[in-house]
Formats: sequence, C-alpha cells, structure tokens
Amino acid sequence: MHIAFLTPEFPHQETLPSGGLGTSIKNLVSALTRENVKVTVLVYGQKEQKIIEENNVRIHLIDKKSYKFLGWFFHRKYINNYCNSIIKKEGIDLIEAPDWTGITAFMNFKIPLIIRLHGSDTYFCHLENRKQNRKNFWFEKNAINRATAFIAPTKFAGELSKSLFKIKDKTIATIHNGLDLQNFENYAPEEFGKNVILYIGTLIRKKGVLELPEIFSKVRMRFPNSKLVLIGNDSLDVNTNSTSTWELMKNLFSKDDLKNVDYLGKIPYNQIHEYIRKANVCVFPTFAETLGMVTIESMALQKAVVNSNIGWSKELIIDGESGFLVHPSNHDLYADRIMELFEDQSLCIEIGKKARIRTESNFDIHKLVKENIAFYKKIIHQKS
Repeated sequence: MHIAFLTPEFPHQETLPSGGLGTSIKNLVSALTRENVKVTVLVYGQKEQKIIEENNVRIHLIDKKSYKFLGWFFHRKYINNYCNSIIKKEGIDLIEAPDWTGITAFMNFKIPLIIRLHGSDTYFCHLENRKQNRKNFWFEKNAINRATAFIAPTKFAGELSKSLFKIKDKTIATIHNGLDLQNFENYAPEEFGKNVILYIGTLIRKKGVLELPEIFSKVRMRFPNSKLVLIGNDSLDVNTNSTSTWELMKNLFSKDDLKNVDYLGKIPYNQIHEYIRKANVCVFPTFAETLGMVTIESMALQKAVVNSNIGWSKELIIDGESGFLVHPSNHDLYADRIMELFEDQSLCIEIGKKARIRTESNFDIHKLVKENIAFYKKIIHQKS
C-alpha cells in the first residue's frame, strides 16, 4: 500500500514553519513507514520546487505559483496536475488532505481522497461565533463534496463538521492524532519550576490568549512570584485589525504583572519539551480546536494541564483526574484551578501520572497507526 499526504506544512529544515497539523502528519508518516507502508508527502505553497528523500519517505516541495487572474483556481489545478503525475509515476493508492481552506476544491483524482478534519475555517468560525467569508465556505464545501471519506481526530470535530457541511452517505471515522511516546519521557516529574505557568501555541484570539492577562492577574494576587511563559508565533487579530496579538495582550496586563511574563516567540521544536518539563502547570484556554497536539504532548510529559472545557477537550482529559477542564471565559475558576495545583505539589504529580496513563491508552501512535491502516485499506477496497 502506498499513501500520499497533501499538506501545507510538514516539519523539516527545508520547509516553511509548521504547526500542530504538520506535527500530527509527521507522527503518522513515521508510524506508517515503521509498518512498511510506503509514504509520499506533497507539501504545497513552498518557496521552491524540490524532492527530498529521508527516512524512506519521499517529500515533494511544491512551489507556490502566482497568477494574475483566478489564482485560487489555477494554483489548485497546478497542484492537482503535479499530484496526479506523482500518483501515476509512484503508483500511489490513496491520497489524504486537510480540510483547511478546501485545498482539494476543483481537484480530481482517480484514487480515493480522504480528508482529515484537522479544522476548517467553517469549523473555527462556528466555534468562535465569527462571520465567515462565503468564498472560504465555498472552497471547503467543494472539497468536502469531492472526498471519498473522512477521518476526524475527535468525535466532536467529526460530528460538528458533518453538521456544518451537511455530509451524507460518507464515512467519518474517529481516529485520534497520536504521539510516539518514546520521544516523550519525563524521568523527574517531581522537579519543575515552582509557580511557572506555560502556554504553547500561536498567539491568536481563538486560542484564548487574551483571557490569560486577567487569569494571571488573579493568580498573582495569591502567588505574586508566579511566572507566565509564552511560546509561539505572534499573529494579526481579525477583530481589531491589529498586526500583533502580543501587543494586544501586553495592553491587558498590568505593568507589574507584565514584569513576570516571558514571551519567547517561536523556538525550535526540540527545545519545547524542556520548557514543558520545567513548567508547574500548562494552560490551553482555547475556544477553537479539533484536538490540540500540544495538550497531549504536555500530558505525555506528565504535566498538570488546565485546558478548555469545550467539546473536543472532553475526549482528551477526564476533569479532575488527568487534568482540569474550565471554560476560557471563566477567569475565576481558571485561576482557582491553577492555584489549586500551585498549592499542592502531590496533586500536580498525581494528575501528571494519570495524564501520562491516558495518553498511553488513547494517543499512542503505535496503536493508532493500525486503525489508520485498516481504514485506508477499507476505503481502497471499496473504491476498487
């Protein structure tokens, strides 16, 4: 069996910066190759055209083309033609693509197309109660209509996407994103920076970062030496047209609180694990997610996590057992949960242990890859 992944991001030194989507794909690709499944990765929107051979995986970098007229259409056709030539040349059996922006709109493949519901613009706009550009919905709906089947990382994401796009008579399998847990070890979970709060992710409104200043202020009233560490890219804010969400955040912190905030920006992925190990508590107050790779990475490293309590998150964490679930806008309770963990080191360690056990049960890529392979085979068989 030969599987291809069409993706806008894939972690590699020669690709553009990647996020959770790329990480989840790379984890799966690595697991598939260990199971002797042949894999090709097609990364579009890159600076240059290039083919990389690495770890038994062929990575095609597809450059971004500019067009004076109907660029959204002709760029997709360019990608489609490139993919079809590789499909024929390499004997690919199935291609997988993400739902974001409906990249496979207007594309035609002679092999099955699976769309993995990483999170569409339609999905995120719904969760944020934000008006969506009609053109974006049109692209995503067209791509959905052309898919053979779907994979959702959580049941919540699958059911909501099914409702939003009115998907009928097509299979939506729930298969969690996974981790190679051998790469997520914490041999001294009892050692961490006292009263250090860590957030990892893009600084963007939908991730709930604008809730953090008030939450942090409440925590510092009881724990004045608390420290908040932020890791991730800055971004523009669609609500205010600000070019920097970090600048918006800074204005929400008091001058005194801001002295205890360290914004590190984007750092190399291989350094992030050490910051997670050093944290007392990891926080992810997001309003819109399909699963949240960094949440399960923190859990795998035996960290006590205070996460959003919306939809998908209830499939990650058992509240009060393997972490805490709180609505991002409930600043009082969010701060209380952080302080509860600050006050009780044994509780932090116990929750961290149970978080690790939960990742071993639900997010081990070695188990999940077999579910993916079985689903791929089923769809290929049905299509043939």
